[in-house]
Amino acid sequence: MYKTILLLVTVLCLSKVVGQEINFPKDPQEVIFDTSDIQNFWKAFDTIENLDANPFETYIKNGTIGLQHFIPYRIISADSLLNMVNRRRQDYEKIRGIAVKIKEEEKKVKPYFYALEYWYPAAVYPPVYFVVGRFNSAGTRSQDGLLIGAEKLTSLDHLPGLVIHESIHFQQKWNEDGERNLLQLSIIEGAADFIAELVTGQKGNKEANNYGNEHKKELCNEFVEKMHGNNMQDWLYGTSGKDDRPNDLGYWIGYEIVKAYFNKAKDKKLAVNHILNIEDYDRFLKDSGILEQYIK
Repeated sequence: MYKTILLLVTVLCLSKVVGQEINFPKDPQEVIFDTSDIQNFWKAFDTIENLDANPFETYIKNGTIGLQHFIPYRIISADSLLNMVNRRRQDYEKIRGIAVKIKEEEKKVKPYFYALEYWYPAAVYPPVYFVVGRFNSAGTRSQDGLLIGAEKLTSLDHLPGLVIHESIHFQQKWNEDGERNLLQLSIIEGAADFIAELVTGQKGNKEANNYGNEHKKELCNEFVEKMHGNNMQDWLYGTSGKDDRPNDLGYWIGYEIVKAYFNKAKDKKLAVNHILNIEDYDRFLKDSGILEQYIK
């Protein structure tokens, strides 16, 4: 996933291997891009001044199953959405021209699903639901498909990377009953970033990548001390403000771990399979070799 996704929501979404529980298509050609929620949002948006009732009640009531999954922790309710629209109406207006063009981008994004199929033939292809929320989530997944928050898109240039990143989370498998620590979640997110880049050529989080590479030594020392704990602060989904680090450095270090593992592998397609089916994250880290000099 990309930055700004709430920690609680992300952990909940990462608690099951959804893609293997529902019979999603295995043919990239069958990927569905559903933008009907965007159209319904603007219908509601344009009637705010003319109605006494909250028009976003209808938006939610008539929403796709993707929108229904976007309500908990994100949209919350029609009233919460209306309050946000009233507060940030100009921001919504700014993204309107982008959001209405998303459907046109389908033909540009779909070829990347074929690239994903090349690297991981076992991939499944759930529908992609584009919704409009409250500026608190750019993308995630539910048991019924990928969810993209259209209001977070400042341009469509990186749409392929975002969609493939979320699609990778559908392919990943792990022990849902196991303890989730900083190491595991960082590798999960870093793997999605790495494979999305492998497939699309687009980097996921340039700010975190640049900062991480510039402060590699001190960050690696800090990470190995915290990686087996479940305190994600300063690494995933939020910072304490103790320094000038950006959000989501866990994505960066997870990406570096996965990249090191991939680069060492002789069979690259087999490496992708292993990356998506990690059973032992400590072993995976050791096999990557990237943090050995920092582990005491």
